[in-house]
Amino acid sequence: MAIAGPDGVDAAIKAGVDLDGSPIPEAMLSLYGEVMDLEGQRARSGVLKSMRNRIVKTGAKHFDQATLNERLVSAGWDGLRDKEIAFFYS
Repeated sequence: MAIAGPDGVDAAIKAGVDLDGSPIPEAMLSLYGEVMDLEGQRARSGVLKSMRNRIVKTGAKHFDQATLNERLVSAGWDGLRDKEIAFFYS
């Protein structure tokens, strides 16, 4: 199964298969579904905060620390926080 883009993993989960085509165990799918349902019910604190969190989480996979920090600041957000640097870059 070729998976790409932000919705690719969701498509694989929905199909119940891993990237190599092997089935995902039902217990894992069930727990994932339960947690995602709970997350869907959680009140949100704001779109801009959620956007920044997603950018940091995903951006850390694609940009070095200095570049991601500069891009955040240039876009108008706060730069990387110490806890984000420690988590994503240590």
